[in-house]
Order: sequence, then C-alpha cells, then structure tokens
Amino acid sequence: MAFLSSFKNTVFLWVLIMSGCGNTEKQPKNSIDANIGGNQEVKIKPIVVAANSTEDYIGLLKRKKVGVVANITSVIFKEDGHTHLVDSLLSRKIDIKKVFAPEHGFRGQADAGEKVKDGLDTKTGLPLISLYGKNRKPSKELLQDIDIILFDIQDVGVRFYTYIATLQLVMEACAENDIPIVVLDRPNPNGHYVDGPTMETAHTGFLGMTTIPLVYGMTIGEYAQMINEEGWLADKVKANLTVIPLKNYSHDSQYSLPIRPSPNLPNDTAINLYPSLGLFEGTNINAGRGSEFQFQRYGASFLDSTQYDFKYRPTPNFGSKSPKENGKICYGMDLSETPRMNEVSMRWIIDAYENSTDKSKFFITDGFTKHAGTTKLQKQIEAGQSETQIKASWQEDLEKFKAIRKKHLLYE
Repeated sequence: MAFLSSFKNTVFLWVLIMSGCGNTEKQPKNSIDANIGGNQEVKIKPIVVAANSTEDYIGLLKRKKVGVVANITSVIFKEDGHTHLVDSLLSRKIDIKKVFAPEHGFRGQADAGEKVKDGLDTKTGLPLISLYGKNRKPSKELLQDIDIILFDIQDVGVRFYTYIATLQLVMEACAENDIPIVVLDRPNPNGHYVDGPTMETAHTGFLGMTTIPLVYGMTIGEYAQMINEEGWLADKVKANLTVIPLKNYSHDSQYSLPIRPSPNLPNDTAINLYPSLGLFEGTNINAGRGSEFQFQRYGASFLDSTQYDFKYRPTPNFGSKSPKENGKICYGMDLSETPRMNEVSMRWIIDAYENSTDKSKFFITDGFTKHAGTTKLQKQIEAGQSETQIKASWQEDLEKFKAIRKKHLLYE
C-alpha cells in the first residue's frame, strides 16, 4: 500500500510532530524541518483538526441559536494543551442553547452500552441532552430553539463504533426540521484501509445503520457527505450540510489520538486492533475490558489453558463496571506489541473458537450478528473456514463500496 512506503520515510518525523498515545494532550508544533538523505530539506506540517480552524466556521454560528453535538474529544488544541470546543465558543459569545451527548456521555465517563442521562453540564450550566438513552435522534421539540447544529466528535473508523450512527440520526433530524448542520472534521486513525464484512440490510441498527464494511476508510466529514449524497437518510431526505475540512491530512497519515475517544480505547494499539478484537464483543470472550489493556488482549476461563502461555484476571475498572469473565483467570493472547494493522484480522477469533473447551458458549449470536453485520461470519467460523477463505468472501462487496467511497473523499 502507498501508506507503507510513505510510512518508512516519515515515521520518525511524525513521532516528533504528533502527540503521544493515550491521554497526552500537547498540541503538535506548527512544522518541522528535517534532512532526508543528508541534503534534501523537507518541511512537514502537522494535521490541523477542523475545530482549530475557528474562523472557517464561527461566522456560520454568529447571531444563531446553536446546538452542539460533542464529547470529551471535542477540543481545540493549543501549545500548552487544549480547550473544549464548547468553552471556546462560549468565550466568543456564541449562543449555545444545549449540548447533545453520544454514547459514553459528554465528559466520556460512561461504560459501553450504558445509558446516558439528560442533565446539566456542571462546568457551563448548559442543558445536556443524551443521544444514548431514551432518545437516539433529536426530536422536533428538542430542536425548536435551535437554528444550527455543530457536530464535532472524534471517530475511529469502525462501523460498530456508535458515533457515526449518532451522526446519521442527527443529520436526519436536521434535514427533517430544516436546520443546517456543520460537521467539524477529524482524522480517522483507521482511515488507511477498507476491509471487513459488509453490513447487510436485514441486520442494520445502531451498530451499523448502512451497508458499509466494518472498516470504511473515511473521516467523519467524508462519511457525512456520503450519507447525504447517497440518499441514506430516512425517506432520502438531504441535510443542509457543511463540512469544515482538515488541513495537511491524507488517508496515509498516521495520527495518534491525543485524547482517548472512549473509556476502553486507551491508546493507538487498542484503536488499531479494535476492528479485529471488537468482534469479540459478540462472544463470551473477554477482549481486555477490566484490565489496563483493553482491546490489546483476549482470553476466557473456558479457553484451553494448555494452548496459551498468557493469562490475566479481569476486574471492574474505569470504563468496565462488570467485565466478561469478571474475577476469573482468562487464558489467551497478549497482543499489546502487535505492529500496526492494515487489515481486519480473523486469526484471533478463529484461534479462540478452535481452542474453546465448550464451543456452545462461545458466540452470543444476536450480538455477534449485529457486530459482524451478517449471519455468514459466525457460520464460516463454526464451519472451520480459514482466514483466507473468509476474507475472500468479502471482496465483491468491498469493491462495490470502494467505488461509492471514492466519490466522496475529501483527501488523497
């Protein structure tokens, strides 16, 4: 892939200009000079998230009653840290009426799947409206006092990560109520490839609202444009959509998230392995929840202990109040040193299934179908198909999607 050759030449530069993994919060320097091959001077500019390009969108918000869809990642970066988008806009006298919060809440403290409640933001006093509770789509009543919606959430480019479902439902509500929506784009850390099973129409839901692959290789702004232009909103309505683009970004860019996008994605490795290990969410296998290595290991008490050198014991912690296999010794694999992935891997879930001492308790079929987007994948694993055979079955759908995707890309 083009990424690989580019990566070899620039990795040491990106290490210097990109913020570290996990919760590191320093803003990258504006630029860096380096000598390649001893003579040629190269200046590489860091990626600038759309939220930092304030003058590109603040004019759209002035003298408007604004609703903001945001979470803990919705920040404007500075040399000494960051400022939350909401705080910055309030300081600029933008009239924010309410904040809409996705899964994990506005401040990012809720467990995966845990309902988020309405309330007030303790810092600003603004009303907080949950989009991961009784309402997942803003109602007409909730939008009555809103002139424009501003959407800014860091995505990780995996279909069953629910922020893109929230985006789609917010766009739909805006279209139905004639309210413009502005999406501030952010990099996709898994934006360098397209892979995985494609969601089938029969299984669409909040873990996949459209017929896209598991990894779709688009920024959230590009994806918003695709939703709109492909007629994927209900009744094929179109939103009045504006995407504020990134600067200095390409799909080959390696981007380290400076703030964890949800409690159980603590670092770059977890985010990169999430497309593959996230499929364990539809099984009884623990994928690192209840440890400090979420989505960087897997195991269960019912995996054959003679086949594994690695073991761990999940216990409740931040982001996982009741992890699978809570308190039990889990036998499995440590993947925390895995090199950066450019594909969805089936080898780990196949390994776990083959080494399960009780295969009848492996799959949570309804949950696995929702994550995979198809009933085929479970049947393929149970039938003993190889990773090569399984991945070959995805290719026709992937090629069709890539043709659609190409029309809506904003970046190379």
